[in-house]
Amino acid sequence: MLRLLALFTLGTVAMALWYLTSYSLRGGDDVHWFPEEADCELSKGACRAVLGEDGRLTLDLGAQGEIRALEILSMTVALEGVEAESVVVDFIGRDMDMGLHRYPLTRQGDGTFRGEGQVPICTETVMPWRARVIVTSGERRLGSGFNFEVERSRL
Repeated sequence: MLRLLALFTLGTVAMALWYLTSYSLRGGDDVHWFPEEADCELSKGACRAVLGEDGRLTLDLGAQGEIRALEILSMTVALEGVEAESVVVDFIGRDMDMGLHRYPLTRQGDGTFRGEGQVPICTETVMPWRARVIVTSGERRLGSGFNFEVERSRL
C-alpha cells in the first residue's frame, strides 16, 4: 500500500511539474496584448494590429489561399514605431491544446523580421488556430494574436 501511495504521489508531482513547465514556456503572462484588426484572414494576406500608441505590427504567413497543416509558411512580421530585439510567432490550437509551436524570426532591417514555420498535423479536417506574435522591446513585451483555420493536408 505504501508503494502505491508513493507512486501516486510521484505521478501527481510529475503532472504538476509538466503543467508548470508548459505554462511557463508559453510565456504570455508578461505580454501586453493588443487586439487584431477586425475581419482579417491570414489565408488571404497580411493582418495588422495597433500596438497602443507604440506602433503597429503586420503579420504575413505567406499563404496563397488555404493554410494547410505541415506546409512550410514563410512568415514576415513588419513593425512600425517599435524598436524590437526579437520577434517570435506561436501557433496554438484555439479549441484544443496542441502544444506550443514557437518560431523565432530573424531581423532583416527596417523593422522587418522573417522566418519559417509550420502548423503541425491536425486531428480534425478543419481546425481553428491562433498565431500569436510576441515582440520584445527592451523590458517590454508586446503582442497580438490572429485567428485562422487550417485544413488537414491530404496524404
